[in-house]
Amino acid sequence: MDNVDFKDKYGPVALVTGASSGIGKAFADVLAAMGLDLVLVARRLDRLEKSAAKLSQEHGVQVRSVQIDLSAPTATQQMLDATGALEIGLVVSNAGFGMKGAHADNDPQAMAEMLMVNCHVPMQLAHGFIPRLRRRGRGGIIFTSSVEALMGCPYSAAYSASKALVKSLGEGLWAELQPDGIDVLTLCPGATESEAAANQGIDMSTLPEVMSAEEVARLTLENLANGPVFISSEYYRATFETLLAMPRRDALMAMAGQMRR
Repeated sequence: MDNVDFKDKYGPVALVTGASSGIGKAFADVLAAMGLDLVLVARRLDRLEKSAAKLSQEHGVQVRSVQIDLSAPTATQQMLDATGALEIGLVVSNAGFGMKGAHADNDPQAMAEMLMVNCHVPMQLAHGFIPRLRRRGRGGIIFTSSVEALMGCPYSAAYSASKALVKSLGEGLWAELQPDGIDVLTLCPGATESEAAANQGIDMSTLPEVMSAEEVARLTLENLANGPVFISSEYYRATFETLLAMPRRDALMAMAGQMRR
């Protein structure tokens, strides 16, 4: 699909959450280069406005920055209200964060906020935008999940569980919305360069086959019509295929041992 056809189906405007850094920012960069106008959502308004000015200057697109704390109960309604007058053809529900370590050591408030951002927002965002996309008769929704959604991951249990919800949500909606001409793709990236990883205390230099956020975003958009699930990393796809082929107890103990090391 060339840029003109892509914009006709998924444009003229795309909404991207978590757009101030990482994969979300990369989605914005690639979509702007394809000629789509954008609504960028995140907490850090200064970063959004800087990115918006750059994308508008380089690609001649209109970019709106919307500052929203996605852990707030009203976050989804704020996004729906902010885009009410726009023709959104693509919803990129990308925002999310995680935590690594023993589950008993996690901060309860942080876990509650993680569930709001990782689970509540994608579910409610899809609920709010599906009627709009149906009226258009075409469009798309992208959910950013994780390869950790493919099975419960020790020492990442809460995050893994939250991303499993996203994967199940995306798979179910893919089948529901196919008759309406709406493509749904759930992205399950492996190790990807991002601030989020650093904030979790992850040393990216210790991980194999780390992909750039730009490559993950580009490949995801190229595969938007090939749902329901897209694993962007061949390495991590093969790794989890191996784990899933093992007896589950053996796979979980192997992962736990690796995480402890």
